[in-house]
Amino acid sequence: MRWRILLAVILCCAFSVKAQLRTFVADIDTAQWQLSLNNPLSCQLIHDIPAYGKAIFTSQANKKSNLNFTLDMWVKPSKLTKVQLQSMAPKWRPGTVGQVLAELDFYPSFNGELLDGLAWSMLAQLNSGMQPTFSYLDWYNKQDRVSVGLSSANFKSTYESFRACVSQLLPYSFEDIAFTVLSYRSGSDQLTDMAQHQLARVNAYLAVDPSVELVLIDAYSDSYGSRQYNQTLSQDRADSLKAILVASGIDNDRIVTFAHGEKRQVASNRSIEERDKNRRVVIKIIKS
Repeated sequence: MRWRILLAVILCCAFSVKAQLRTFVADIDTAQWQLSLNNPLSCQLIHDIPAYGKAIFTSQANKKSNLNFTLDMWVKPSKLTKVQLQSMAPKWRPGTVGQVLAELDFYPSFNGELLDGLAWSMLAQLNSGMQPTFSYLDWYNKQDRVSVGLSSANFKSTYESFRACVSQLLPYSFEDIAFTVLSYRSGSDQLTDMAQHQLARVNAYLAVDPSVELVLIDAYSDSYGSRQYNQTLSQDRADSLKAILVASGIDNDRIVTFAHGEKRQVASNRSIEERDKNRRVVIKIIKS
């Protein structure tokens, strides 16, 4: 009887699955980094991780510096997964001490995401020759551990191009100029100094975003003067703005103007300040 129990234990051990460490990282000969987006609206740095997915760093035009990191996985997590992000030495730098950068959560059916500080830290580690590595228990087999590394091989030259791109991003986003109100000098089609600055931002954005489908220009006047004069003045203002946008390269067919004259006023006309508010042009930008 004892020998049967002993045999069963031996067989059980023989057929048990040993814990494994599955590692995904590009080797020094095949590691590549690519600057996939390089324009005043968006900069994107991509790294292929063989048999696993992609590492993607993205920075976009905005009022403040921003960086988003995405671990784009071929197979998404099936459940909430605790992940450790470490800075590890690549195998060609034996003896170099690494460090833990963060403890993270990967959510079911989503890619891994990091923002700003940690994303910049990962780039700094890569630039110093280290290998940012994500480590977690396999969500399909708890006995296995998965290690996903970003190789620092062939990184520096592309990173310099990425940094140059980031430095040239527009200091504002689409949301900042999608609805823009411009003010005019009294009885004139001349913009105020502030409005000229705002128009320059709109112009700069439209010049680099091919996804803009339509620009709507609504021109208004105050009620100082005759209605016909104010109607004509608002039309002149709308036409003048359209001419400026067309001259900067915007397709004429994508710009639609409306002259409202004294209609739809937003303030009374009793004071100079109130008339200033009514003397305006609203630019609305629609993109795909």
